[in-house]
Formats: sequence, structure tokens, C-alpha cells
Amino acid sequence: MHDHDDAPAMHPETVAVHAGRPPREPDGPMSTPVHLASTFHEGGPTAYGRYGNPSWTAFEEALGALEGGACVAFASGMGAISAVLALVPTGGVVVAPRHSYTGTIGLLDDLVATRGVSVRYVDVRDADAVADAAQGADLVWVESPTNPALEVADLAAIGRAARAAGALYAVDNTFATPLLQLPLESGADLVVHSATKSISGHSDVVMGAVIARDADLRDRIATRRSLGGAIPGPLDAFLALRGLRTLPVRLERAQANARELAARFANHPALDEVRYPGFGTIISIVVAGGADAAERVAASTRVWVHSTSLGGVESQLERRRRWPAEADTIPDGLVRLSVGLEHVDDLARDLEQALGHAADPGDGADGARARTAPPAASGH
Repeated sequence: MHDHDDAPAMHPETVAVHAGRPPREPDGPMSTPVHLASTFHEGGPTAYGRYGNPSWTAFEEALGALEGGACVAFASGMGAISAVLALVPTGGVVVAPRHSYTGTIGLLDDLVATRGVSVRYVDVRDADAVADAAQGADLVWVESPTNPALEVADLAAIGRAARAAGALYAVDNTFATPLLQLPLESGADLVVHSATKSISGHSDVVMGAVIARDADLRDRIATRRSLGGAIPGPLDAFLALRGLRTLPVRLERAQANARELAARFANHPALDEVRYPGFGTIISIVVAGGADAAERVAASTRVWVHSTSLGGVESQLERRRRWPAEADTIPDGLVRLSVGLEHVDDLARDLEQALGHAADPGDGADGARARTAPPAASGH
């Protein structure tokens, strides 16, 4: 985005549309083209396709402008997470939420086994407990809201604690997006996204991103990308940036739907609990009757898609404990709902009829057996 020093700060909706555009030149393209090149002519900063690509740069400029930092794009969210956790030294200490994305937990388990890293798991809602755990830590890692428990952290209080302890502070901002919270403004050093989710928003891209507070951290993260080779494809970066352009309007609609659904189903007799933090597009419901009842519900929808992702234009749901790596403190019957852009009445009607199968082992149970594949190590 081509700002002028005397120009007023733009609203995020405007930044999402205009950041990362090419220069405004006669007959110049409105969007950065897809650069399908593995190597570049000498004399510039890129040289080789593992070090950079103009299609990545456009995406990085736009997402970095929204988050307020310097962005590094990755081939996946796990690639982004891996690059941040690689900053922890051998034998180091990480503070992490007890309820985290299962891929993050799996990577932390691997660091414990292979590099002697210690992990202190905490309830991120308890800022004092996080502050105590941060003493002597190398990295404080936070999700807010957490996946799938939807616990919300006091990011600013944790930021002060991390800084006092001399620890790096990283926040996974995938659920909230930069439109709902800005962790760098709350003291975070690094922000992580699975750009596969709401950022790209159309269930057709796998990508990740890290946004750094300063140039030094950005360079360290970019070095991890270059050495590890977790680079995004140019077409993926193009599609992710195209999705980012509409993030404000998509989020507005999906969040309105989520708020309405959380209110409508708050006291539903088939549910033991409805978890919604008051913002965002994710709801977690706990189906009465446990795992079997929840699987019947997930297998009985017609509009909601039974799948293991989130943040797309379509509404998705799944029982999270079907993944072996999910924390055993997550209820067996918890179903995570990723609310999309459909009409809220259609979503409510479909969820209502699916909940009718919770206590009925008839067609819903057969559907659950037929449509639920054996899970791999972790969901998304």
C-alpha cells in the first residue's frame, strides 16, 4: 500500500483491499500476477525461488499491514508454527495453553523427546498463572481463543509478564484474525496464522504466516523458512491474498451468524453446554450423550459440512475428540462449529434437525459409521 507520511491511517477494511498492490502505473495490473519462476536474474534481492517470490511479497505486505508487523509467508500453518518453535534452544522452556491446536501439541511433544525442551501447560484464562510459568521460560505461546475450548486470554497482561521474564511472546491469532485483535499491540513479539483458515477463506489453499514485531525477528523467521524449505507456492499466495481482500465482509457476516446461533441454541435440551467467547466465527457445543451422540449429530447435517477445518465460506463441524491427540480434558461430546456465510435460518434449521439424532441411534448412527473415517494423528 502506497502511504504518504501526511495521510491519515486507513481503516482495516481499506487496508485489506489496497495493501500489497502493484504501483499505480498506466496499464499496470491491479493485482500482483502469479510469478511461476524458480530462479531470477542476478542483481536483485531474490535470486532463487526458495528465498522469495513477488507473489509471496504481495501477500506478506497485505497481512503485515493488517497485523502491524513484518510478515513471512509459509507453506502451511504448521510450517509457521515450526519456525517459531525452532527459536527455542535445546533444553529450553515453553509455556503453552493446556488446550492448544493438536498439531502444536504434537510438535511440542516432539521437541520434548528430541531436544530436551520442557513445556509448562497453563490455563490461559489465568494471567497470574501464566506469569508464574513464564519465569525462566524462553517462549510464551498463547492461543486466544483456544482451539477448541474457546478460552480467551488477557493478551496485554501476558505480554507484560513475558517481557518481565525476558521470554519471547508468540500468539496464534488464527481464530480471531487481525480484524478482531492485534497481538503485537498487546506486547507480542510474533503472531502466527494458519492462512488456510479465515485469511484465505475458501477452503482451497494451505498456507501459513508469521508476523514479527521487528526486522531482526522477521529475518530469523525468514531464515528458518529458507533453510527448512517450507515455502508457499506462488498460486497459493495469490489465492490467499485474493481471499484476504474480502476478509472484512466475510468475517462480518460469519460473526453475525455465529452470535445468532450461539443465542438460539444456548438452552437447547440436546446440549450440555454452548461455548462462544462473544466474538469470532467459532462455537463449540457439547452434545448430551457423549461421543456417540455427537458423532450422530455431525453425520446428520445437510448444510453444515462434516470436515476438519474452519474459516471457510461454508459452515463446518466435527467432534474434536475423534482425534487421538486432542486433550482428554475436552469433553467427548464437544463439536466445534465453524460458522460460514449461509443464511442463519438455514444453518439453524439444519443444526436443529441434526440434534434430533443425538438420542436416536437410527439413521444418524448408520450415517456416522458410514461417513466418519478413521482419524489421523491430528485435526485442524
